[in-house]
Amino acid sequence: MKRISFERPTDHYDEGITDIDKEICSLIKRRKEISGNNPGYPPFEYISKWSETYGLYEDFLKSIFGSMMNEKQYKPLIEPAGFRQHIAILKSVVIGERFYTLTSIRQYTNASVLTLSIDWDNEPEIESKSHQHSHYELYISEQYDSRMISGGSRSDHAAYKYVVSPPLPDDASGLQLRFTQYINPFKKSETGDEIVFEI
Repeated sequence: MKRISFERPTDHYDEGITDIDKEICSLIKRRKEISGNNPGYPPFEYISKWSETYGLYEDFLKSIFGSMMNEKQYKPLIEPAGFRQHIAILKSVVIGERFYTLTSIRQYTNASVLTLSIDWDNEPEIESKSHQHSHYELYISEQYDSRMISGGSRSDHAAYKYVVSPPLPDDASGLQLRFTQYINPFKKSETGDEIVFEI
């Protein structure tokens, strides 16, 4: 999703806390390194204790730890530019009542764009079992950064669009595109469903 640019909320800054703010940044970096950049989220009882010990509001601390858990969402977004060509993929996978398709890759000079389409029968008894709002994370390899930029659904169809950078090779043979389903964004509540396309 396109992110709204952040504007500095005030011109005021107490220069006397600069060293403390630098130390906070250093501790965040150390926290990432020790946790392998997978810190999780502290139990609420820890946060309650820290709130009382340091005289900070619990909800404030919950917000801070929530932001640090989801650092990836702040990574600069690549905007596809310089369209080059479409590359046909024409792959499909059936899992349960759902039909997943990838039709093509749109190649740009700085990125690739692909769309995961999902179809199912909209009969009420099937729809209630198979249609739930989900988030799909795309993983190709450590070489590529993949991000969903838009998505939507109706009673019998859903589509999710992804930007991949750097761009995928024009000959995508041998690539494996792995979509993991989550109930919520930011890799929360994995459903166990994985859709794999072998190119």
